[in-house]
Amino acid sequence: MTSSEPGYRVLNPATGEVVETFPTATDADVESALASAQSAFESWRETPIEARAKVVSRIAELFTERADELAAIITEEMGKPLSQSKGEAEFCTDIFNYFATEGPTLAADQEIKTFSGGRAVVQKLPVGPLLGIMPWNYPYYQVARFAAPNLMLGNTIILKHAENCPRSALAIQQIMDDAGVPRGAYVNLFASHAQIADIIADPRLQGVSLTGSERAGAIIGELAGKNLKKAVLELGGSDPFVVLDAADVASVADTAWDTRMENTGQACNSNKRMIVMEDIFDDFVAQLTARAQALTPGDPAADAENTYAPLSSRAAAEGLAEQVRDAVDKGATLHAGGVLGEGDAAYYSPAVLTGVTPEMRAYREELFGPVAVVYKVGSDEEALRLANDTPYGLGGAVFSTDTARAEKVASRLESGMSNVNIPAAEGAEMPFGGVKRSGFGRELGPLGMDEFVNKRLYYVAE
Repeated sequence: MTSSEPGYRVLNPATGEVVETFPTATDADVESALASAQSAFESWRETPIEARAKVVSRIAELFTERADELAAIITEEMGKPLSQSKGEAEFCTDIFNYFATEGPTLAADQEIKTFSGGRAVVQKLPVGPLLGIMPWNYPYYQVARFAAPNLMLGNTIILKHAENCPRSALAIQQIMDDAGVPRGAYVNLFASHAQIADIIADPRLQGVSLTGSERAGAIIGELAGKNLKKAVLELGGSDPFVVLDAADVASVADTAWDTRMENTGQACNSNKRMIVMEDIFDDFVAQLTARAQALTPGDPAADAENTYAPLSSRAAAEGLAEQVRDAVDKGATLHAGGVLGEGDAAYYSPAVLTGVTPEMRAYREELFGPVAVVYKVGSDEEALRLANDTPYGLGGAVFSTDTARAEKVASRLESGMSNVNIPAAEGAEMPFGGVKRSGFGRELGPLGMDEFVNKRLYYVAE
């Protein structure tokens, strides 16, 4: 963690203007958060799960009721196109509803077979206060998938959001308060990096969940390990999108492009490496190039057709431009886009890049922005080798008109999520997480309630 922190502020990436600043938490604020989280845990854990479910259901309702307001906030904070911002808020409703509905069953005791008489069950009990360190790219969704299962379990939450998302962080806190979450059971905290280390070290805290960069994950993982705290880390990805064949190349290219441009390319499980069979490669690249060339910069709040939004910050746009420039300087071909906008705004024109080789940064590093990197392969085995030749292992997808052929490749992807003929299986019931340097642990679905729990053996002798 660095000491040169920008502080909590709203900086509109479409203009480069600092709109509002917020004070960082004091040490007294940190102590208050820890104390209230511990105090709330003592009563929240004893609240029947059915009663907790009613509160979580109300949270779900509020995300939809306030979707327009919530959308406007994050569009200004981090530049997400307005329609996508509203969709994100509404997806949170699905997540909270899922855990409110399924939570009592997922958290129920599980009887196990014994060979010594008596009755043995595994109980799923809450563990206590947890710290969530959340990113800017999905300011509501990332919080929802951490908070929903843990509030259902009876854990309490201290939430440290990204420095550029203070208004959305406060909006979530307001929803929690209005839904009836007890004081201290969910606490938003504008903590500094140094304070995060102190919170993790505090004996009252029982676990930490981070979604963020590989670098941040390494730091938080080290802090958690040193203090013997459970951690869930959802880090970067460089997901393969393998196209073995296509009856309609334009249709598959549409799917690939739309997936890559979602959230202006700033999704952990975006299809960052498109691996395409040689007989359709040229057509596929031409299709992507035409789509890239048709776009012009636009105001994300207007969300007009054939426009692209800014990245989250000028620094992010400049960093992406450096990665692409490195590839081109070393021989890669830039077919379209790749132009960094002028001024303080964070616009970078969506790009199509081919000819990327291992000596280029783009081969190993995650490209967190609107860049479609396309590789040519000559066989299914070559496609699989390239798909797995990455330090990351978040998700992946394989497309073919022959489902069995696609399944054969998809089943061998080294990833936490593998999909056939769809970019990603998304839903509140679908577990999310990765392997290798994409982190460990799972969120959403049945596995989302299986992380921060005391899986206690309860045995009664005959």
